[in-house]
Amino acid sequence: MRQTKITVLKKTSITALLAVAIACLGCDSTPKGPPPSSEETHTDNQFATGRFALQRMLAPARFWVPDAQPVRLESSNVKNSNGHDGKANCWRALFASPERQKAEPFTWSGVATEDGPRGVNHGVEDSYNPANRSARPFDLNYLKIDTDKAYSVSQEHGGKQVVEKDPKVQVTYLLDWDVQSGQLRWHVVYGGSESTGKLTVLVDASSGVFLRKE
Repeated sequence: MRQTKITVLKKTSITALLAVAIACLGCDSTPKGPPPSSEETHTDNQFATGRFALQRMLAPARFWVPDAQPVRLESSNVKNSNGHDGKANCWRALFASPERQKAEPFTWSGVATEDGPRGVNHGVEDSYNPANRSARPFDLNYLKIDTDKAYSVSQEHGGKQVVEKDPKVQVTYLLDWDVQSGQLRWHVVYGGSESTGKLTVLVDASSGVFLRKE
């Protein structure tokens, strides 16, 4: 009888210890909140250089048509973007297919807007004339200098003074191929467009050499 009581007491003690252990496993001195949503796992406003954005648009453009080549790339600033340091949160590229004689615009956006969601989107296919000298596609192998470097070069040729006078000045970028000189060029535009801006600095997109300012 005494042995039976001891056995029962041992079983009771083991059960109690297991209960305490399980309770301790569920305890944590640090308060836990709800798991982060997918929107909280990344920044709401992503900024990118021109080359980065163009590379993101290249695969969808080649899916549209295998021989697609970029004709031009330009940035725009929305929602707290100013284009400083060679980065913007919205880029637009025009791709063309000389074989099909078609062109289609693509965009990369680091922020959702009324015009579209984040990521890569595309517009409507249009006709394209390969003989148009002002809209010649370019080989991506020529693009060796990104917009962050182009911005640094432009700062050394008048851009720094513009930013010092107006720290909030909008800086935009345009990439195109100059048929006459055979050069791929970055246009770094301080304020407005090339025709209305305070300063435009042209930088060779292959070598990073300063070309001229307008």
